Parts: sequence; structure tokens; C-alpha cells
Amino acid sequence: MALKKTAKPVEKNDASDAKMALSMRNYKLMLIGFAVIVLGFVMMTGGGSSTATEFNYDMFSFRRITLSTILVLGGFAFVGYGIMSKGKQGKSKGE
Repeated sequence: MALKKTAKPVEKNDASDAKMALSMRNYKLMLIGFAVIVLGFVMMTGGGSSTATEFNYDMFSFRRITLSTILVLGGFAFVGYGIMSKGKQGKSKGE
């Protein structure tokens, strides 16, 4: 005397099937992070000594040693945040 449950057909929604893992916001944040990383590496570059006998102390400047390193590490952290952050969630039909 058990009642038999009838299964309802599952409606396929093409929009939910084509959903990507990362949203456009994530890609924008990652692109900003990559730009900061590139800026940090560009700040690390610079000229060397003009001759083999001279030593250029400009390689130990604050910009090359400290600021550029902070930018590169901050850029990597920002890319990680861009990957891990959630996109905006839309309301489902049932709500």
C-alpha cells in the first residue's frame, strides 16, 4: 500500500549549464594584479655600472629593493584575492 512517487522531469536551463567558474569581476581583479606585478618588476630594473671598475650604488635604492618587492608581493596577493572572491550571486527562480 505504499504510494508511488512520480518523478518530475528536470528542466534544463541553458544559462545555468553555461555558467563559468570565474566571473568577469574575477578576471578584472586578476588583470589589475598582473599589472601591479609587472609594474613591480619594471621598477626593479635599472642601469648597472658603466665600467667594470666602477660600482653603482643606485642598485641599493629604496625603489629597487623595498618598494618594487612590496608591489610584486602585493600584486600576487591581489591576484589570489581575485581568484578566490565570489562574484555577484543572482536570485534563483524559486525565491
